[in-house]
Amino acid sequence: MKILKTILLSGVGLVGLTLSSCDSWLNVNEDPENPTSDTAPYQSRLAHIEFYTNSANQFAAWRSSMSMGDWTRYYGGGTYWNMSLWYPTSSIVTTPYQWWFCGAACNVDDMYQKAMNAEAWHYAGVAKIINAYGFMLMADIYGEMPYTQACGQYALPEYDNGKTIYLGCLKDIDEGLELLAKTQGTGLPTLSEGDSWNNGDVDKWIRLGNLLKARYCLKLSKKQPGSYSEGKYDVDAILAALAKGPQSNSDNTVVWHTDDNSATHDNLGWDEPVDYSPLYSVCGMNGGYMVTKMLYDNLTNFAGYGVEDPRADRIIPWALSKKSDKAVKEIKWDGNWRRSLGVDMTSDACPNFQGGPLRAGYGESGWWIDSEEPSRLGDTVYVECTSTSKGYAAASDLLYRRNNKYDNSKESGSFYTRVSSPTYIGTYSEACFIKAEVLFNKGDKSGAYEAYKEGIKASMEQMNVSLQSWVSGDQNLADCPSFRPMSQSEMDNFLANGIGTSGNLTLGKILTQKRIALHFSVEIWNDMRRYDFNPEYFLGWAVPAYHSQVVKATQAIPDGKQFRRWIQCSHELNYNSKNLHAIGNQVPGADMTREQWNAAEDAWTINVWWDSDQQ
Repeated sequence: MKILKTILLSGVGLVGLTLSSCDSWLNVNEDPENPTSDTAPYQSRLAHIEFYTNSANQFAAWRSSMSMGDWTRYYGGGTYWNMSLWYPTSSIVTTPYQWWFCGAACNVDDMYQKAMNAEAWHYAGVAKIINAYGFMLMADIYGEMPYTQACGQYALPEYDNGKTIYLGCLKDIDEGLELLAKTQGTGLPTLSEGDSWNNGDVDKWIRLGNLLKARYCLKLSKKQPGSYSEGKYDVDAILAALAKGPQSNSDNTVVWHTDDNSATHDNLGWDEPVDYSPLYSVCGMNGGYMVTKMLYDNLTNFAGYGVEDPRADRIIPWALSKKSDKAVKEIKWDGNWRRSLGVDMTSDACPNFQGGPLRAGYGESGWWIDSEEPSRLGDTVYVECTSTSKGYAAASDLLYRRNNKYDNSKESGSFYTRVSSPTYIGTYSEACFIKAEVLFNKGDKSGAYEAYKEGIKASMEQMNVSLQSWVSGDQNLADCPSFRPMSQSEMDNFLANGIGTSGNLTLGKILTQKRIALHFSVEIWNDMRRYDFNPEYFLGWAVPAYHSQVVKATQAIPDGKQFRRWIQCSHELNYNSKNLHAIGNQVPGADMTREQWNAAEDAWTINVWWDSDQQ
């Protein structure tokens, strides 16, 4: 990845001030190292836009993942524990919104306009694709927001309804694809300058744009059949886009994060690198996060076939551990390392009813995992999702040690949350699962099964790329099952015996395998909303048992309702409340008798536009 010095420009809704009488004087000395909005060239904005867009996506994915049932946090863990028991609080909502609007969106139109003026079609096309990606992400989680008046001259921009935003984003994708198909003029900067997503590969951008088009059209599955350009469910458009989307893993759009803390990677002047995985910053470097029983069961005994998914060892955290006589038989142990069990969040056996699960650690009596101490038996079956880094944390490897004096307290973390874990922006695997769902619902079970199986295969093979990279960089990591690349025989056995057949394929198997392949993605929450959290379609899922024990949780999401959106950020409630309240007139379910409908305790349960039957 090419590292560029980038710029921080104005945020959403800020009005630029002009000192006209001083223009000529102010422009005498222009510092090329500190460009303004007027002087910054379009190609210098791209790295900055991509960084903030990816961060907004990952922070949203992490927060939403805590509510989807795959991960939880130790008892009393605040915001994210609350999310895992379906008690959303305002502390979750701000970061993705700010990172998109103030870091990325405010630069996108300037990049587009300057690129169009220069006939730099590829930069302009990428601007349109990213604009659609970012605003669609925001519409997925917040619903209504400033769109047509965002990031411009309006200090208090008006809100647009979900349909306006949705159709605008789909139009942006179509325009972006048209621009990317054009031949860029000679002598212009190539797209590779600043492009960390696809390294300037125009064909990959075209395939990503088509995948996003298929993804967004799929979310219209609750609408009437018709043209996507009118906000209707368009099966033909989905399949046509998929035919032009990724056709193999070589077409994937992946952000390859690095474990490097050198000065050259401090490209935003924060005295730290910005190219490590955002998920590492919120999960990998923090303790207390554990897999749930739902995720554990789907990885170790998918659909009851009794065949462990080879991805299980790589996603579920491991710890270096002795074998205790008191260890439960279900714990997987390879002689040196043992794997976590999943926290049961959906039944009365939930450890949180008994005040656990407690955080693992290393004390005077030794490593708490498999401890002989009766007082520590409550956390002997769990391993947290903690890892470290050589570059950022100056550690000896990627394994986390709770007591640096002892090398026998190591934890592996999870595949997706390490410092150099990849971010999958758009993949062939996702394209396969979209195709599988569409074909299944059309009655083509044979075609659906082939796409379903291919999606699983692509997911495993893509995961192996990073596993092989980690082990080749440090052979000692191969000792830990969490880092070992999957063998061909492991993958072949799972595909042959662990996923079912075309004859017994169900939509639930397709959607559950998709959530494994798209781990830590808002798209999984989108799927759950599209199918109304139906446990037949999301294997092992249920409303968290602890939800009914917390009064405020039942007020935020009352019994019989579901987690459908995030409420708006406090700065919108505080400074743009008039426009926020006004859009409620176009939102079914909004309580307009209140001073502010978005501040209602149960506003989290109001469907966003694409998740409703509103046409």
